[in-house]
Amino acid sequence: MTGAEEALVAAITPAPMREQVLAWTTINSGTGNLAGLERMAAELAAAFAVLPGTVALVEPEPVAATDAEGEAQPLAHGRHLVVRVRPQAERRVLLTGHMDTVFAADHPFQASRLLDERRLNGPGAADMKGGIALMLAGLVAFEATGPQLGYDVLINSDEETGSASSAALIRRLAEGKAAALTYEPALPGGVMARARPGSGNFAAVVTGRAAHAGRNPEDGRNAVVAAADLALRLSRARHAALGVNASRIDGGGPGNMVPARAVLRFNLRPRGPEQQSEAAALLDRLLADVVAEHDVAIRLSGGFGRPPKPIDAGTRSLFALVAKAAADLGEALAWQDTGGVCDGNNIAACGVPVIDTMGARGDCIHSPDEYLELDSLVPRARLTALVLHRIERGRPAWGASA
Repeated sequence: MTGAEEALVAAITPAPMREQVLAWTTINSGTGNLAGLERMAAELAAAFAVLPGTVALVEPEPVAATDAEGEAQPLAHGRHLVVRVRPQAERRVLLTGHMDTVFAADHPFQASRLLDERRLNGPGAADMKGGIALMLAGLVAFEATGPQLGYDVLINSDEETGSASSAALIRRLAEGKAAALTYEPALPGGVMARARPGSGNFAAVVTGRAAHAGRNPEDGRNAVVAAADLALRLSRARHAALGVNASRIDGGGPGNMVPARAVLRFNLRPRGPEQQSEAAALLDRLLADVVAEHDVAIRLSGGFGRPPKPIDAGTRSLFALVAKAAADLGEALAWQDTGGVCDGNNIAACGVPVIDTMGARGDCIHSPDEYLELDSLVPRARLTALVLHRIERGRPAWGASA
């Protein structure tokens, strides 16, 4: 590293990040907890105000969800934090994270505690309040160098449920960016995520015909049976490049009535664009088959909110830059494909090179055993600062898109 780079990373210390994570994990910011998300957004707005840009809380886009009766209902979300620094700069990048967690306001996992000197167990500690803290620390250090690189920061409130109310905002902010860094926690061992599948959440509303279960069942059309049949057909279509998870069936009623309504919810995970096209054709065929066999009607809602994220030349070049910076900081980085999805999928679909596991190390995310490795905060914050510094200076060159 150059002398300037050594001075850049030396300025990053652990205390501010530790304090922020401890404070932020006391705030329940489950995706559906609007009051908690508002508190979290206010805390983040105050924290990011140290940067030389504008800070705004952006209203979520309207979103509807299918309820247990098969009706579309509005689904409220929290506001999204957007920070814009040097918007007129010739070269700009995007940094993203999320303030929401999977732990609802009534979930028993609400408090943080130190498991030992290295590990903090807490809701969202790794996923991703630790990542937001180290992102900010890296940006603060970067700003001390007097940079000309411009950037936007997005911290959305709905990533854990698919970013439906922030997807359009992600697209707008990704437009024209040279690169993107997303602060999902690293995979076990500090490994970076490489390719990701797509993900689509669907609800199939099945409408049959009610009848007396004893007197004239033959006149009925059992919606629950049809929904179960569709779930089985979907599950049998699963293969290595197309994940299928039938997750819930709502419907039914008294034992003496043939049920006329059921709602099947399921998730599809295509490995690549070809499998997403295959999945769309599969849905058309299976729905037609179930409608014909059971004499029911099916209305499908939902879609592929997370496009597949294959790896292109631009992202390979960006990873090479990140890996070289990590090596210069004393950490060997590897990357591997993963089955999870995140906002990196949406950014990559905009044609922007993205590394989406720039966050902290930890494990057991989405469970009460979630923990953050506290000693990963400083190295990952230093990595952010050094990567931004090298993107600005083009050292080393990392692709034509830069």
